[in-house]
Amino acid sequence: MTAQPHRLANGPHQLAGRLIDRGKPLQFRLDGRIISGFAGDSILSAALAAGIDTIGLRAKSPMALGTRFAPPILPARSAGDASRALPMHRVPATDGADYLTSVDMAQRHNLIGRLLRPAHSLGVRLDGGALAQPWLDSPVNAEQHCDLLVIGGGVTGMAAALAGAKAGLSVVLSESASALGGHSRLFGTQDGEETPDESIARLSAAVAAAGVVIWLGAEVTTLRPGLVRIHIVDATGPEGRVVLVHTPRIVLATGAVERLPVFSGNRLPGVAGALEAFELADRYGIWPGQTALIATASSAAYRLAMLASDAGVTVTRILDARPQPQSRFIEFAKAYGITMAPGLVPASATARKGQGMALTPHLAIGRQTTPETPLAADRLVVCGGWQPDLTLWHMAGGHSQWNAATSRLEALDGPGGIILAGAASGYLSRHAAIASGDDAVDRLLGRDRKPVHEVVIDPIHETADAPCPIGPDGPDDAAPAMLDGGIRLLERPAIAARPRRPLWRPRPQLWSLADTPQPLDIAAIAAGVQLGAIPAASAGIVAAERVGMAVPSTGPAPIQNTGELPLVPAFLAGRFGDDAGLWLVAATEARRLEPGSLIHRSSQQSHPSEAIGVVLRDTAQGAIALIARDPPQTLSLRDHGRAIEIRLVSPYTAEG
Repeated sequence: MTAQPHRLANGPHQLAGRLIDRGKPLQFRLDGRIISGFAGDSILSAALAAGIDTIGLRAKSPMALGTRFAPPILPARSAGDASRALPMHRVPATDGADYLTSVDMAQRHNLIGRLLRPAHSLGVRLDGGALAQPWLDSPVNAEQHCDLLVIGGGVTGMAAALAGAKAGLSVVLSESASALGGHSRLFGTQDGEETPDESIARLSAAVAAAGVVIWLGAEVTTLRPGLVRIHIVDATGPEGRVVLVHTPRIVLATGAVERLPVFSGNRLPGVAGALEAFELADRYGIWPGQTALIATASSAAYRLAMLASDAGVTVTRILDARPQPQSRFIEFAKAYGITMAPGLVPASATARKGQGMALTPHLAIGRQTTPETPLAADRLVVCGGWQPDLTLWHMAGGHSQWNAATSRLEALDGPGGIILAGAASGYLSRHAAIASGDDAVDRLLGRDRKPVHEVVIDPIHETADAPCPIGPDGPDDAAPAMLDGGIRLLERPAIAARPRRPLWRPRPQLWSLADTPQPLDIAAIAAGVQLGAIPAASAGIVAAERVGMAVPSTGPAPIQNTGELPLVPAFLAGRFGDDAGLWLVAATEARRLEPGSLIHRSSQQSHPSEAIGVVLRDTAQGAIALIARDPPQTLSLRDHGRAIEIRLVSPYTAEG
């Protein structure tokens, strides 16, 4: 495969791909097939440009390949060596490289498997609950000390790093993308503001001149007060390395996560979030198809529609969950001649024969008795609004609560030495986001603070985001409705069927997301609250216990069953008693125990408050669990509301 059918033509528009050099073509192999790209591409972006839009099948439903859902890769010469695995979206494409998309050498990599696989799919098996991330357990390669660590390289993070450097601190700025700037380019400019490009250029130059250490392609995998574990993909090689950072001050400028509207088929190939669609086009010039349909609860998607139109894409219609939305972007989109359809949300999406998507709309308010006529386009772009990214905040021990007015989790108090800033702390405008970076450093240093003024357009002129759209339940044969667009494959909770229910029995309830046998992404928790599967009053507690569950050891020191327990996240300290211990546990039936599964004394117990333990990690030795003192030999584990019998194997030590 050498063509790049999903690459936009170069031209005087904003979606030409600012990170790629079209004058420097390259080729590499991925699972034996030749992929063409350009200097500046990642392995993922080049694969998407080449027309590979599917990661594989989950049951019988194809799942879209994307920036938030891509498999690990490793050099072909290191086949089977999990320690060499790297995240596909953070690995730069290099000419002549040879990669595989699986750590275990599955049958699909042999000649017959390659011949039988679809041209547009990686063929990854998706039977598990989440994609593997082998680099979470990579050994520490180096340690670094600094006065201030800033996580997130958007305008907020750069402002915080610059403020720290001006205060005389040694500063490290960590960014997971291959360039600084964050997401501000999608949201445009308000009156009186400098443009996003001007802000990014000004702050980038100032940060570099101030001597700030900048790590790109760097993902924080563990965070506790004073100690941060970061996995970095070095462009040369490329190779992965893990750095353990010791620092007394941390600014979390992690931004916001785009919510995925919940409807049947929302993870099919051809469906993409507005932010993902923008960044793939803005950074790499990628846009599949010639026509697009947009369904949104936020005005930012209208700006994306205009930018796509400038690049030659025909936007057939914009569905808006809000009944009477107002925005300067909406007025601009009208001038482009784009058809608007307010008060509608996606009900279901299906793949059309040949190419493209068919979307069935649904009324956002009220009961709809007859389905709308399906709408067709090459691509469906959806936006469910924004949730502050509090993942690392919860991992570090921070608290949050559900805000019913904004339909999102918002931060409360947290551990000392860690401050949220920008969109992660709830600011909306770029002006306030930049000012909050300065304010975060003032707070960490105990200095007098300057007010951070939020610049918000009057709601009469700029309608606030609607709650993330939730479509109706789909038929049994419909593609699944997933709660989030990330690596965890958690479906919309279903009402358990009870045949011949007597009148005196209560109606069946949704199984609680608090009982799911895996970590929960913060956007999935927000969706669970909207669906009634998580009580709003408990959302912050569930997030604190479940968002940061997949926490590896922070160092090479042996892990003993006494003293400090490096496997235990800070938010679980004391959760099952101060004298809780680590155990190897196993199911009495042949099955894998998922991290995050709650453990009870008996199958008669199910409420999270009755739990006496939790599974922390699955290893080659077995599942490692944190369990209260003096547990019985046989226990019960909750798996999607079902009780699974497990047994204690032995107390856990690093030597097993």
